[in-house]
Amino acid sequence: MSGIYIHIPFCKSKCTYCDFASFPKEIGKTESYFACLYREIEGRAKQLENMVFDTVYIGGGTPSIVPSKYIAGAIRQVKKCFKLSKNPEITIEINPGTVDKDKIKEYKSVGINRFSIGLQTGFDEQLKRLNRIHTAKDFLLCCNMLKGENISADILIGLADQTADQVRKTIDLAIAGGAKHLSLYALTPEVGTPIYTDYLNGELLSDDEVADIYDDVRAYLKTKGFNRYEVSNFAVDGFESKHNLNYWKRGEYIGLGVSASSFIDERRFTNTFKIDEYINAIIYNKSPEISSDVIEKKDAEFEFIMLGLRTEKGINVNEFNARFNEDFDTLYKDELRKKDKYLIREGENLRIKEEFIYVQNDIILSFMKE
Repeated sequence: MSGIYIHIPFCKSKCTYCDFASFPKEIGKTESYFACLYREIEGRAKQLENMVFDTVYIGGGTPSIVPSKYIAGAIRQVKKCFKLSKNPEITIEINPGTVDKDKIKEYKSVGINRFSIGLQTGFDEQLKRLNRIHTAKDFLLCCNMLKGENISADILIGLADQTADQVRKTIDLAIAGGAKHLSLYALTPEVGTPIYTDYLNGELLSDDEVADIYDDVRAYLKTKGFNRYEVSNFAVDGFESKHNLNYWKRGEYIGLGVSASSFIDERRFTNTFKIDEYINAIIYNKSPEISSDVIEKKDAEFEFIMLGLRTEKGINVNEFNARFNEDFDTLYKDELRKKDKYLIREGENLRIKEEFIYVQNDIILSFMKE
């Protein structure tokens, strides 16, 4: 399986926790940006003409902030230039405060069939503190416009004074809106973001408090028919994100646009994070890449283990052996013995026991070879 990621770096305002390449003051460059994005799509497709892609994911930023004609144009260009599988999963991230019926109608007309809504929390006072531009009511209005569609919602854990009951109620709100997929992310206060000040002042929840809420809502989601298929992702059966599953299975993907990363033929490369640099590179037929690394075998093996152990099913030992021409059980004999109480083997699948999933880092790092 292979995926295409398209980055839209525009937004109406910067959320306090956001560390992504998103620029509220640059939205006047939308037309120039998309003209260059269409050219990059064409150029990358020529380099990858033998690949078939199963998913397309439009992220940001806030893709839904720009006129829908640009999003439709990007999808048409992808369909024209790349080879897509018969029924590709095509996702767009949307902010509830930036969509209307006409936008959604145009999204659907070009084949977008999955909608990832940035809810974050169902409490307006918390949304305001995060500098979100929508309310809980806006979320429900957005869901009503998407009634019957494949909806996912993002929820944050770890906000100042947040309780498990509040997260449960946020989950209830998302389910009431029709979400069949939920991404529950632990808030990560990155240096340079406004919320990092809250972290320094001790206003955010501690790691232990976040872990307690995670355990509570993980159990709660089970009662609602949502299964955890990755540490932060829960879905009703059949509604898992195919695009994200490809990442966790260490599948290949091409990234298009500012800051987008790619992984093709064991090479990982990333585009510039600056809009002007990106536009100039494309105009002058230069590569927008700012970094490129070929992944060494031992690093590839660790990535396979790290990504796989984040998922519900864990890693398939036979697949590891076939990919890397190694014997997993021999290669990691000592590590498996030391971490035995945290792991469970089911046939050829090795996974972390459910009760240890939120403290996975120490378990995973033990498989890193010098």
